[in-house]
Amino acid sequence: MDYAAAQDFTPEQIERARAYKRDTRPLRLASTLLSLAVPLVLGLTPAGAGLVEAAGDVGGGGWVATALLGSLALSVLGLVLRMPLSMWGETISRRWGLSKRGWGLFAADTAKGFGIGTVLTAAAVGGFYALLRNGGGAWWVWAALAAAALAVLGSFVMPVLIEPLFNKFKPLPEGPLRQRLMALVEQSGVPVKDILVSDSSRRTTAANAYVSGFGKTRRLVVWDTTTDSLDTDEVAAIAAHELGHAARRDVLVGTVLGAVGAALGVLVLAAALHWSPLLDAAGVHHAADPRSQVLLRAVLVVIGLAGEPWGLAYSRYIEGRADGYALDLYREPDTIVRMERALAVQNIADLNPSRWEVLTRYTHPPIPERIAHARRWAAETGVAIPKPL
Repeated sequence: MDYAAAQDFTPEQIERARAYKRDTRPLRLASTLLSLAVPLVLGLTPAGAGLVEAAGDVGGGGWVATALLGSLALSVLGLVLRMPLSMWGETISRRWGLSKRGWGLFAADTAKGFGIGTVLTAAAVGGFYALLRNGGGAWWVWAALAAAALAVLGSFVMPVLIEPLFNKFKPLPEGPLRQRLMALVEQSGVPVKDILVSDSSRRTTAANAYVSGFGKTRRLVVWDTTTDSLDTDEVAAIAAHELGHAARRDVLVGTVLGAVGAALGVLVLAAALHWSPLLDAAGVHHAADPRSQVLLRAVLVVIGLAGEPWGLAYSRYIEGRADGYALDLYREPDTIVRMERALAVQNIADLNPSRWEVLTRYTHPPIPERIAHARRWAAETGVAIPKPL
């Protein structure tokens, strides 16, 4: 038993977290293998190009039809292959009391996600090949700029157009909690348009909160499962952490980094499309052939695999920094530790992950590490150090 976890959680809570981890491990492994194998097999063999060509033939076989219908065919294939794993994951979440969705809501969420993803992907594919075919020798410059612009646009569009398709949001009602959070917002000096509550309890028992958007679209969102299960002080502690992201401009910086990453990704894709061995493996003869979009997906998978550990490391850094901001703003480490314990138990967090798991999967520092951070802050500032459980 890990000492850091043992001093803050009961043996029953630690064993429950371990059992949940054992139950979900096969699903994680199968999902990882599927997400790697399918794009690589289709993209590095003529099979993928054949599928795209067959889909394009339904629309007449022109490059536009091949690009758009081929993208649709690949999206449908991905949905079909992922569906058993999605249903498996939903079943596990229900068994552990984390999911409250019926199969009807599960189907609706899946359909919405598929529809949005398919339309956006097809539009991106169509635009990519239009620039490649008509943009001259500098097509990749325009494609990179377009990718960066879309990444920035997404930060504005997501909070106001996409999120409401899955959850209903309403202003946090007047009362002690809203007064407490508004006072915290004022104390932080962070401009926030509103504090909203989402109806997450329709889908889950897990608790969470987040800041989304920036400028005029920035808002602090608290799940109703959070307001229902945590007391006012604990919710305020979560809000202090989220305000730390806004104060350090993490959303803005993340958007800029996403834009830069999107532009660099286009440059890598452009290079891949002009490397003959890859084109030969994919069964296409030139870069402008929209059948090569399957190869593009395979390259994107490799880019993601190489870049994900770095992205996760940066995420853990800014999450740790937001923890520090919350401690400086809130100055109640005992409440923050109590909040971390409550979230860990409610969300069935892994209380003793391996270093490899943290490096490859974790967007946040592990809960015992975050609790230790609060104790170190208390010791350094002369505040009462939170006691073990």
